[in-house]
Amino acid sequence: MAATEQSAGRRLATLLYRQPRLTLALLLVPPLLYLLVLYLGSLASLLLQSFFALDDFSGLIVRQFTLRTYANLFSPANLDIIARTTTMALAVTIADALLAFPLAYYMARYATPRTKAALSLAVVMPLWASYLVRVYAWKLLLAKEGIIGWVFTHLGIGWLLDGILALPVIGGPSLSVSLIGTFLTFMYVWLPYMILPIQAALERVPPSLIEASADLGAHDNQTFRHVILPLALPGVVAGSIFTFSLTLGDFIIPGIVGNSSRFIGMAVLEQQGTSGNIPLAAAFTMVPILIMAVYLLTAKRLGAFDAL
Repeated sequence: MAATEQSAGRRLATLLYRQPRLTLALLLVPPLLYLLVLYLGSLASLLLQSFFALDDFSGLIVRQFTLRTYANLFSPANLDIIARTTTMALAVTIADALLAFPLAYYMARYATPRTKAALSLAVVMPLWASYLVRVYAWKLLLAKEGIIGWVFTHLGIGWLLDGILALPVIGGPSLSVSLIGTFLTFMYVWLPYMILPIQAALERVPPSLIEASADLGAHDNQTFRHVILPLALPGVVAGSIFTFSLTLGDFIIPGIVGNSSRFIGMAVLEQQGTSGNIPLAAAFTMVPILIMAVYLLTAKRLGAFDAL
């Protein structure tokens, strides 16, 4: 019995060795089926559902092609949700890039191996904790009685915090119930996803190019602007894809930290779960997909992926 199994195994190994295309097909078919059926299939289903509509009288889905749901999507209230979410995603992405680049640059070019390992651990360690634990921890930090308010008070600049919270739209009774608090929590949660791609891109910059730039008489600022930054741009774009797209679709952070302002993720959850308006939820879901498609096409035309 064992000899028969060994013989069959040898014949199979020989067949796969002599037929590399068959081997490649066996390796690629399962993930491709998963991609086509579960991923692209679900997106196609969403797109199809968005062209249906909800009957106002019966509350049932009318499975007939119509653009009425998209017309409803462009109502002032829904456009306000889209604009708020896009603005928040853009602000979080810019802030994370500004915070991540100096740290990633130091880790990639100046830190000793021990320091780099410690900093990498510090960047990755928050990802080991539960997402909800981190969000609720920030809710406590941002509360009126939290550590941030305590620091402002004991430094004698409580008036500054009160002035920030008094700002229209983004302010509130405390940081934990304001759009500023939502922004700070988003920025913290997605920051590692910006640091790591930028660090990887900076580590791929050949030292010979920097030396050549110095030999040609370029100052440090000129070398950074014309050599390092363009080569690090793919890392910035890769990190921004994470921060921007994750902020666009998140519904947990705005539901825990912030005021009653609604975001796209919250609207999708509400329309699908509470209201049962699956066509409108599907139409809302298509918005981040279209925004990210436009963003990726723009980044590609600007050459952001040329160095990948």
